[in-house]
Amino acid sequence: MKTALVTGASRGIGKAIADDLARDHHVIRWSSAACDLADEGAVDEAVGKLGLERLDVLVHNAGLYDAAPVDSAGRDRWREIFEINVFAVADLTRLLLPALRSASGQIVMINSGSGYTSGPGQSMYSGTKFALRALTMALREEERGKVRVSAVHPGKVDTEMQEQIQANPQYDGSLYVRPESIAAAVRTVVDATAECTVEEITVRPVVS
Repeated sequence: MKTALVTGASRGIGKAIADDLARDHHVIRWSSAACDLADEGAVDEAVGKLGLERLDVLVHNAGLYDAAPVDSAGRDRWREIFEINVFAVADLTRLLLPALRSASGQIVMINSGSGYTSGPGQSMYSGTKFALRALTMALREEERGKVRVSAVHPGKVDTEMQEQIQANPQYDGSLYVRPESIAAAVRTVVDATAECTVEEITVRPVVS
């Protein structure tokens, strides 16, 4: 059986992805309860304990959301969100690349519509997602022929994070994409035959 590792797998999009992949993969569900991705030493130790010689799929889903205008966001808030959304992704990828190469595996970055656009108060979050897109594009070319690298860009998804973003007592999750639909997009990437790469998928709500 193939092995997949999914970060942020305890709820929302990550849980839906892990549940779907578990149909035909042994899934390692990486959550903050098991290891804090912001702790470089803990991540290094956790990867060492896994002892993976082969890894077929790595899904980077874990992420933070923060919103504030530039005139009120200090360096600590910028550092915190970049630490999880960018730096931890790069570092965990580095640590797992040998196992991914051994399996001719795949990396799937769960990005966002905010990886393409930004707006008032979105500089921190969008900044991390723009950076993640750059990381993805560079990594894809560095690993071409060894590890396939893909990105899924969800629009608004019915998750706890979306409720936080909307901050609306009349929140209606039915207007947004279901987490299972993002899992289906990841499944499309993972099931691509070996001679091709599904480099990017965008999934957005029909009505917003």
